Amino acid sequence: MKKNWKKVLVGTLCLVGFLLLLVKVNQFEKVPLISTEGQSYEKAVVTKITKDNLAEDGNRYGTQEVRVQVKSGAYAGEEFDAVNPSGSLFGMENCKVGSRVIVIVSSTDDNAVVTVYSKDRTMAIYLFVLFFCLVICIIGGKKGVKAVASLAFTGVCIVYLMFPLMYRGISPIGITIVVVILSTLLTLWLLGGVSKKTVSAVVGTVSGVVVAAAAAVVFGKAAGITGYNVSDIETLNYVAQNTQIKIGQLLFSGIIIAALGATMDVGMSIASTIQELHERSPQLGTKELFVSGIRVGRDMMGTMANTLIFAYVGGSLSTLVVNYAYNLSYNQLINSYVIGTEIMQGLSGTLGVVLTVPITAAVAAVLIGKKKIVKEPLMQDIYDGSDDYEEPETDGEYGEDV
Repeated sequence: MKKNWKKVLVGTLCLVGFLLLLVKVNQFEKVPLISTEGQSYEKAVVTKITKDNLAEDGNRYGTQEVRVQVKSGAYAGEEFDAVNPSGSLFGMENCKVGSRVIVIVSSTDDNAVVTVYSKDRTMAIYLFVLFFCLVICIIGGKKGVKAVASLAFTGVCIVYLMFPLMYRGISPIGITIVVVILSTLLTLWLLGGVSKKTVSAVVGTVSGVVVAAAAAVVFGKAAGITGYNVSDIETLNYVAQNTQIKIGQLLFSGIIIAALGATMDVGMSIASTIQELHERSPQLGTKELFVSGIRVGRDMMGTMANTLIFAYVGGSLSTLVVNYAYNLSYNQLINSYVIGTEIMQGLSGTLGVVLTVPITAAVAAVLIGKKKIVKEPLMQDIYDGSDDYEEPETDGEYGEDV
């Protein structure tokens, strides 16, 4: 009981300290990059189609004129005539009576100009996230609940710790590694508790992520690829001119974040396998456990490598298809920044995953291999007619080192 109180106290102090850190980090004002005075984004419902833009060929051209009732903000309850651009990225493709939309309300004095910004996707997003969490919790049970909690913690770290510190001029690569360490510690602690298995998985995961970052930086130097060779560099340059964000490192920070999930999966799987082997066969030495971990890791390398590479390909599929359609020559294609960046992201992340296997296997074999396992006697050993059976000695409260 006393031990549990200590754990609760330490956990509470850590949580309070972390929350105070977040509050302190977020106490600053952002530099206004665009003027939003008199402009707000509000929820609204379409009440009437005053002028449709549907042509005889079944396509829509130009703008659609509608009447909307604003549901939030200073003009809540009032109705306005609005314009729906019906664009691919701006406006709603086809407003109907009853459609829920987000509108831009631009007010000057007593006048307000309303434009349809997009479909109101708030409820769809919330329901999909809720469905995702329910599926994980139902299938995973307590482990699923812990997985959702760790995912939420990682999101909080990224939004309320990593982004503000980047904004203040802290190295994106450095703060990303810190966030990776925090996320790895909490996630693996929730899933595996405080044990040598968890320590092994943490060391392997963090090492793999650092390897991925180092590989990306080395390849970037050799190939002349930096964080400035991205498609939205003009926007990033404008942001950099008005803030302290080091945009040249953002590309490499993204590689670190992308590699985290796969390396964490591999690290925990290898550590768990070695622990299970040792508990079932305590006579196995450090070398045998290491070799077994490598063998299991080899089966995982292929699937995890495909996972990362396919993820990057999927994210850039539109760009790759455009390059294919233009029928670019080999020299032009292979030396383009787009292809070079994709190769750097995919292969450096995969290198981190692959090298997580031997690192985790080595650490786990050394730490767990030293742990003495006392096997419970079989029933025939207990009831062999002898009255001299003694309870086996165990280390720790639950028979294992903590």
